[in-house]
Amino acid sequence: MHDFHFKNNELTCESVRVSDIAECVGTPFYLYSYKTLADHFTKIQKAFAAVNPEICFAMKSNGNLAVVKALADLGAGVDIVSGGELKKALLAGVNPQKIVFASVGKTEEEITRALKAGILLFNAESTAELDEINRIAGRLKKQAAVALRINPDVEAATHQAITTGTLKNKFGIDLDSTRRILKARKRYPHLKIRGLHIHIGSQIVQREPFVRAIKKVAAFIDELKGQGIRIEYFDIGGGLGIIYKDEKPQTAEDFAKAVLPSLQATGVRIILEPGRFIAGNAGIFVTKVLYFKDNGYKKFLIVDGGMNDLIRPSLYGAYHEIVPVTKTKGKKVKVDVVGPICESGDFFGKDRMLPAMKKGALLAVMSAGAYGHVMSSNYNARLRVAEVMVKGTRFEVIRKRETFEDLTRGEIIPSFLKTGRKATS
Repeated sequence: MHDFHFKNNELTCESVRVSDIAECVGTPFYLYSYKTLADHFTKIQKAFAAVNPEICFAMKSNGNLAVVKALADLGAGVDIVSGGELKKALLAGVNPQKIVFASVGKTEEEITRALKAGILLFNAESTAELDEINRIAGRLKKQAAVALRINPDVEAATHQAITTGTLKNKFGIDLDSTRRILKARKRYPHLKIRGLHIHIGSQIVQREPFVRAIKKVAAFIDELKGQGIRIEYFDIGGGLGIIYKDEKPQTAEDFAKAVLPSLQATGVRIILEPGRFIAGNAGIFVTKVLYFKDNGYKKFLIVDGGMNDLIRPSLYGAYHEIVPVTKTKGKKVKVDVVGPICESGDFFGKDRMLPAMKKGALLAVMSAGAYGHVMSSNYNARLRVAEVMVKGTRFEVIRKRETFEDLTRGEIIPSFLKTGRKATS
């Protein structure tokens, strides 16, 4: 599943001791295994080889330039959701014809940039967005390639905050509206509707929701063929779950076996958008113990990382395994692993059985490669942490730790505060 293992009681990433990296770069930090990233990309590629898919890594899960570059070099495209991700993807050397652009709220500037870059597809999520892309493409004298994001109204059996495929959610277009759009497609002279897209959620460990959604859209594609409407691409999104605790997610091979018959029957090009599946178990978050606290009711390990660094436990109640970087013998105690931020929701794990740990000891929060650093913030005026990548016996910093100068970059004290003058309207 990943390349973080204990050797001689020391946690290693591939062939490098995590404690050696911590000594060099300080804590907290994110650490990624190149081999794990590559292996998980290859697993998806091999599992779906029968349809030769375009695999577009979901940058929202981990947008570090080195991560994106590593995957692009292996042949990956990217699924982007903002103009910023577009810029980073191009900087990392991603072929624009391997970029698909989702998001329910694309701005005029973002659409313009993507059209000028020549991306493969806009995954359009509403008639209002189609009107906007058509208008901008006309102004630029371009033809915009579009896929219609269908909301298949399928429950994904995951956390409500990351369910995206039901009509209760803001995403996509219902099937009846999609039919109407396709019948009236001549009203969009600057659009070429080339595909259909679905994405029903994230961290989905069961195959049934995927099978239902894909079968529904495959049948729709067949219906369109009967009406003489040609679809070139079927983008099935991402959402494959990983192991955080005791989940039993499907493997890439099992997922492929379940959906390939429906995909092959469509006779169109297939696009996948895995994110967490590739990056999730390719990264860990390393933090240092500051204090042990016993208030007579509960015991706490207070560490130097906080919810601003890794918000998933606070935001979703998400579980991450937490392990000492150096294994020690001795009695374990039940503790909450918490950070220094002034919120009771600032925790990484509750009621965890861990050995007694002294100040300076290192902990690894596992399975933190997806939706970790990308969701971090400067809350409490904390510096965003460094990111490091290992390949074999080598490691390099792939994002520098922020400095205190970074905290105020762009902030300006207005002249009326400097001089004491009152503001006028």
